[in-house]
Amino acid sequence: MVYALVYDRENQSDLAQAQIAVGWGGVQVVAGPLLVIPYRETIVETETVNGQQREIRREVKRELFVAPASQQVETAIDPDRKAYAIYESVVYHADMAGSANFTLAEELERLGLAREDLLLGKAELRFGISDPRGLTDGARVTVNGAAAQLVPGNGPNATGSAGFSAAIEWDGKRPLQIGWEYGLRGSRSLAMVPSGGDTAWQVTSPWPHPSFAGTLPDEREVTSDGFTAIYSRITNLALGQQLVSLSDPGANYGSDSATHEAAMVERHVANSNSTASPVSIGLVDPVDLYSQVDRAVKYGFLFIGFTFGTFLMFDVVGGARVASAEYLLTGAGLILFFVMLLAFAEIIGFAAAYVVAAAAIIGLLTAYSAAVLGTWRRAGLIAAMLAALYALLFVLLNMETYALVIGSLLLFAGLAGIMYATRNVDWSAVRKETATSEVA
Repeated sequence: MVYALVYDRENQSDLAQAQIAVGWGGVQVVAGPLLVIPYRETIVETETVNGQQREIRREVKRELFVAPASQQVETAIDPDRKAYAIYESVVYHADMAGSANFTLAEELERLGLAREDLLLGKAELRFGISDPRGLTDGARVTVNGAAAQLVPGNGPNATGSAGFSAAIEWDGKRPLQIGWEYGLRGSRSLAMVPSGGDTAWQVTSPWPHPSFAGTLPDEREVTSDGFTAIYSRITNLALGQQLVSLSDPGANYGSDSATHEAAMVERHVANSNSTASPVSIGLVDPVDLYSQVDRAVKYGFLFIGFTFGTFLMFDVVGGARVASAEYLLTGAGLILFFVMLLAFAEIIGFAAAYVVAAAAIIGLLTAYSAAVLGTWRRAGLIAAMLAALYALLFVLLNMETYALVIGSLLLFAGLAGIMYATRNVDWSAVRKETATSEVA
């Protein structure tokens, strides 16, 4: 039931973060620029008229997709926290700026296209933003130094056609130089779908806890003052994509602000026809109280086992009689610790909640043990054992690497201690004595 409670509260937190994302901006995936050039194609169809077949030629309009020969992108992420009721979510504002150049290579012949078939005067640039609600004022795109008129929507397929575009005119003879900048609000992570012959991306932020997924940065520096990540060169050979294609090469991310960056990466890899992964940077919250409480609950058997074992020693060896109901009430108190830990952690933080819950349960069970075991001296042993267990658990929660080793050794020591203390106990005599007492 405690496990279910932790899961339920974590779901409530996710819903609260989704509400924050609705008004601010969700997990963001950016793509582009992608140059789209319409072209004319003549198709031949055969139809039967009066029993005779004849060919009909008609002209259709299709689209040619051109990725940049090279592009450089710089991003500055400014993190913040937004609250909804008692829950918080990590949000950010990102300043995106970049440049790219496009050329029409000899790949046109490979695709069976002629330059004169291209409608270069109706070309457009497409930029993808998975959650365009996060776009801020000041978006700007320049084409060979001249400002372009931006229109919403019609982004590349990589972001589910969400984003913005700009109509351009190009003669196709000289390289097309593109520059852009825009502000973007989002939550928890920012990912970029690389494309083109050579992509470079540099990201800076004062957030000290980044998480890198997909293609890892070539250089990174993470300090208490923030991080810098440099993806110096992501080539189309690594992406498995052609620079010129008859279809949009991007995988569809869609716009789901409640989806974590890891799930988005998995969905991209599953849906993509290429071997490329998006480059994702997450702003990890170092105090994930639900994962900490969940890990603490997994060690609950230590508290129950050691406390019941101590009661058993006082019962069998020390002569104090502990009834089944007293075991049950003590166990309920031990479990209540995790409920109190979860409840207070959502309000005052994990560390403070841990101290409050541990102090309350130690005080409760110490006073109860004095009545059950008959003396405050025995109750003091229970208090000392519980205090040591809670202190050890707090250490275990902060030592992920060796937590299982320490926990297993502790269980071994406890079992060995019980075996040693009861090595001379005649269990059959204890059972007969218990049965006699119940009859009486």
